[in-house]
Amino acid sequence: MPAGGRPTVRSRRLGAALRKHRQAAGLDQPQVAEVIVASQARVSRIETGHVTARPIEIRAMLAAYGVEDPEVCERLEELAKSAHRRGWWLEHAAHLRADYVDHISVEDDATYIREWQPVLVPGLLQTPTYARAAITAGPGYVADERVEQLIKVRKARQAKIEAGDASYTAIIWEPVVIHPLLAIEPHREQLERILEAGKKQNVTVQVLPFSAGVPVGATSAFSSFSFDTEPVVEAVTMENLRGTSVLEDPDDLTAYTNAFDQLRSAALTPDASARLIRNALRSSKEDAS
Repeated sequence: MPAGGRPTVRSRRLGAALRKHRQAAGLDQPQVAEVIVASQARVSRIETGHVTARPIEIRAMLAAYGVEDPEVCERLEELAKSAHRRGWWLEHAAHLRADYVDHISVEDDATYIREWQPVLVPGLLQTPTYARAAITAGPGYVADERVEQLIKVRKARQAKIEAGDASYTAIIWEPVVIHPLLAIEPHREQLERILEAGKKQNVTVQVLPFSAGVPVGATSAFSSFSFDTEPVVEAVTMENLRGTSVLEDPDDLTAYTNAFDQLRSAALTPDASARLIRNALRSSKEDAS
């Protein structure tokens, strides 16, 4: 059973994939239970992520579903093996909400990460100074010790992008660039960091200008994730006042895929975005002189 009795993100992803293959094969859960010599309840709990299928069960299921692609079989077996693997972030678990742990788990597995941020600079691009200011500017009090732990976690999350282990695209609304919500010095440092990050081959930064407006349905920050060699969205995390929600329903994934594509089409090109950021940086320095 997943740690703490609740499905992990990985066990849910595995279960959803197995359910999709079962439905495509036209089989029901009682039939699958006969294949793996188990109860229908176990099949149901596997598909909801409450238990993780053993590799031998996965192989039997996929054979019954007519799935012969060795890469698919290997990927799902590896997902089962890693479902309860201890992530680097668990050493900070005492300082993290469960929903934030889910977000990090999804992010850490992703091969493609796309993010829309209309309020603050995305966490994967934040400097420590900006991160500290953003965390302490929130409505609730955060103890100094927890602030420092959250900054460490944010830095550790960025290591994946720094190493080039995922393709990352960030779309930022223009007010984030030209109207700092935080102190001006951290903001300048942050703009320089964004420009530097945008030079990396695996990073794309685009700014959505005022003139484009904000497409309907895309006013809240969200991130979408892919876990394979193709950028097909398989999970979305959405920020709200109560935390972060992980969305995996196919209709939700389609809606947010379309929303991001709409935002990307309306945003400035990466080169034009970099020019806008450089101009904002230059103006802030001139205003201070």
